[in-house]
Amino acid sequence: MTINLINRRGFLQGTSAVALAAGLGPKALLAQEGPKRGGTVRIGSSGGATSDTLDPATTYGGVVALAMLGGVCNNLVEIDVAGRAIPELAESFEPSADAATWTFKLRKADFSNGKRVTAKDVLASYNHHRGEDTKSGAKELLSQVKDIRADGDDVVIFELESGNADFAFVAADYHLWIMPEDGNGGLDWKSGIGTGGYTLEEFEPGVRIRLKRRDDYWKKDRAWFDEVTILTINDSTARQNALVTGEVEIINAVPPKTVHLLERRPNVQTVEVTGTAHFPFAMQCDKAPFDDVNVRLALKYAINRQEMVEKVLRGHGSLGNDHPIAPTQRFFDAELEQRVYDPEKAKFHLKKAGLDSLDVSLSTSTGAFSGAVDAAILFQESAGKAGINLNVETKPADGYWSNVWLKDPFFVGYWNGRPTADWMFSLVYADGAPWNETHWHNKKFNKLLLEARTELDNDKRAEMYGEMQRICRDDGGAIIPMFANYIDGKTDRVGHGEVAANRYLDGWKVVERWWLKD
Repeated sequence: MTINLINRRGFLQGTSAVALAAGLGPKALLAQEGPKRGGTVRIGSSGGATSDTLDPATTYGGVVALAMLGGVCNNLVEIDVAGRAIPELAESFEPSADAATWTFKLRKADFSNGKRVTAKDVLASYNHHRGEDTKSGAKELLSQVKDIRADGDDVVIFELESGNADFAFVAADYHLWIMPEDGNGGLDWKSGIGTGGYTLEEFEPGVRIRLKRRDDYWKKDRAWFDEVTILTINDSTARQNALVTGEVEIINAVPPKTVHLLERRPNVQTVEVTGTAHFPFAMQCDKAPFDDVNVRLALKYAINRQEMVEKVLRGHGSLGNDHPIAPTQRFFDAELEQRVYDPEKAKFHLKKAGLDSLDVSLSTSTGAFSGAVDAAILFQESAGKAGINLNVETKPADGYWSNVWLKDPFFVGYWNGRPTADWMFSLVYADGAPWNETHWHNKKFNKLLLEARTELDNDKRAEMYGEMQRICRDDGGAIIPMFANYIDGKTDRVGHGEVAANRYLDGWKVVERWWLKD
């Protein structure tokens, strides 16, 4: 599976025959075209609502995060196209030997109102998400921060409760934009002022956001468009129609089942990367029969992963191996043997559990993810050949996440993934985690999780995370059959370089990384 897969048909469409005859490959052609300044781009995006706000504490993603994170504001750290945490508004960052103290040195950058960014702004931006009264989605993420203090105007020091070698990735979270301090220690978020490449010209929640390029942006090789309009188009069919008819130049989240239809259209291409989104079939390990590891293994061998990738994702994904670390992520263990569909091995483990057959119910819903019901039925069919009678219970989409998720003994779920192995493991697999949806407890896993978090030697960390992936695969309560690709769409007027795989639309950086060719 190619990590960054740009649709070949779309790429070649409109490419000069002379250039091809000269032997120029795709990378050379992209470099030949190069970024250009100018023009107005329109983006059709899902995830907008009339309740949208510029308050970073209550932003859940979608169009506001796309506009603010990619255009109007910066974080201390950004995730690059290779999935690395690199300095953004911070000029540099450095952990202490135990990874419990992190020092960020700020670069010289100005807000769009001309005010220079200082440590006070960073403290206000982070403290906005901390404290007992905050309702921020980043509150739990920042609970590890014991203290934040300024050392002059240009240095910010974070003291953590314990070491975290991945804290730089936390500083790239989509809530943690740096905005101006309001003069009283609070955060001035209502003005929409930031340090990014664009100013916020119009904000109509659930309808549109309009941005205008700054000539004085500190990143000289970013923010290519003169203007950007982001339109809320939540319906996937409407988004694709808007792209095909020329109402927009870019859209996000093309459903796998309609990719082939979109690619037939002239002057339209898809941009596809292997992402971190995955679909666990969660077995709660403290409830019979899932409290027996052999039952869990029988079900893991009874699912046809390849069939699911082909039929549910229409080939736009990669095989899962019963752990949540995607193939494109740092510390993914490519040497770990891939589990495959094997009805005989499933029967073997049923026998070890003292069973000749197994009857279990699986809860699913269209509200879990697009294709969740189809996936459950495919599982039912493949499991039947292993002597497992899987009763598929289709639950209402409305209320699925409040009434079924975390409650039923065996259910279909969805995770968008997280940028680091520690983050994902800690959130869903660690002992005591509120979202430990399988109620799984493994002493060795939890010991490795704590050790790896504070280890700064990447070779040692890779060994630890590889072992943790193996433990999840062989003992855990999650069946993870596949990872979905992120698929966006664009017209041939739009150019770009390599595409990040941490979110849709180039890690939400499309606004500052992409450009118009004409």
